[in-house]
Amino acid sequence: MNILAWIVLGLIAGAIAKMIYPGHQGGNILGTLLLGIIGALIGGSLYTLLTTGTLALTSAGFSIGGIIVSVIGAIIGLWLYYTFTRRAY
Repeated sequence: MNILAWIVLGLIAGAIAKMIYPGHQGGNILGTLLLGIIGALIGGSLYTLLTTGTLALTSAGFSIGGIIVSVIGAIIGLWLYYTFTRRAY
């Protein structure tokens, strides 16, 4: 996948995940882009694990299914981030 498709997929997946995930997420467009790219890696790897039974670092492709898998991965990434960075009051 070329770099432009990665950027577009990252922006779309990151923006959708931020809209779906409850609460306020800070960050600028670069943060949304990184969230989407990380989501594509998490989602693609989980999809590969569930379908083939092998763990491989893969990414989702630029398609409707790829965007859905990337959004799910980005939501998992947001949940992990806020779980490990939560402050006790």
